[in-house]
Amino acid sequence: MSTQALTKTNDRTPAFLGDFFSPLNEWFDNSTNFWNRTLCTPAVNIMENKDEYSISLAVPGMKKDDFKINIDGNMLTISCQKDETREEKDKKFTRKEYSYTSFSRSFTLPDEVKKEMIDARYEDGLLKISLPRKEEVKKPAAKQIAVK
Repeated sequence: MSTQALTKTNDRTPAFLGDFFSPLNEWFDNSTNFWNRTLCTPAVNIMENKDEYSISLAVPGMKKDDFKINIDGNMLTISCQKDETREEKDKKFTRKEYSYTSFSRSFTLPDEVKKEMIDARYEDGLLKISLPRKEEVKKPAAKQIAVK
C-alpha cells in the first residue's frame, strides 16, 4: 500500500516579526499563541496481516464527527477539520480566540481490499481503520516441504 501525505508546511513567523508581535504574544497565554503554532499531519501506522490491513492515526482531541473518510477508486482519503471559538468577557474588554485544525492523508489501496467492508473507529485519540482482504487473494501460510 502506498501513501501520499497531503500536508501543509510547518512555516513559523520569521524572527523579525516575532519581535514585532512580542508584546501582543505576551498578552495571550502560550496555549493559544498563534505565532508559535505549527500545522502538522498526524503520525500513521500501517500494519498488514493475512486477513486485513490496519491504519492507525494519532489524532488526540478530536471527535468522531470531525473526520471524513472517502474512497474514490483505489484512493482512501482521511481528512479532519475542527473549528473552535473561545470568548472571554470582562468589564472592560472582550477577548475572542479562534482555533482551526485540519489535515488530509491519502492512501492508494491494493486491489485485494474489500472496499464495502472497511470499518473505522475512534477511541482514546486513535483513529483505527480496518481494511479487510478478499478471500481469494489471501496469501496462504508459509509451508515447509520435507525432503524425502
